Amino acid sequence: MAAKSYNKNGASNRTLLLTRLQKNKRGFLWVTLGFFLISLAAHWVFAWFTYAQEQQAHNQPIQTGDYFNMTFRDIMENWQSEFLQLMWQVVGLSFLLYMGSPQSKESSERLEQKIDFIMNKLQERNREQAEKEQIAR
Repeated sequence: MAAKSYNKNGASNRTLLLTRLQKNKRGFLWVTLGFFLISLAAHWVFAWFTYAQEQQAHNQPIQTGDYFNMTFRDIMENWQSEFLQLMWQVVGLSFLLYMGSPQSKESSERLEQKIDFIMNKLQERNREQAEKEQIAR
């Protein structure tokens, strides 16, 4: 069993960390931005090594202009095929659900029907109990 460490007020460090993360509403944004910047930097570095190897294999001079054009083209292709598609799925679905598309209304109507059914059953039960009470008097 792992020992918990406590601060002077008696709260565990895990509790304090969770409290700080909950207070910082942009924590997810900062973590995602960090991952994005790290992956972008890694992409540029490894693209440079690949470009240099290809140029040397073809006995061509290494030119930074060509490297930037090729790498920027590759990044835009990836964004177009992956990032923009995913963003449309997330943002588009959220927007359509928020605006009340037919798919989101189905579940609301079904929920209302269930509530109406429950209310009708309760009213019937209350009527039956009221009749039993009148008969008992």
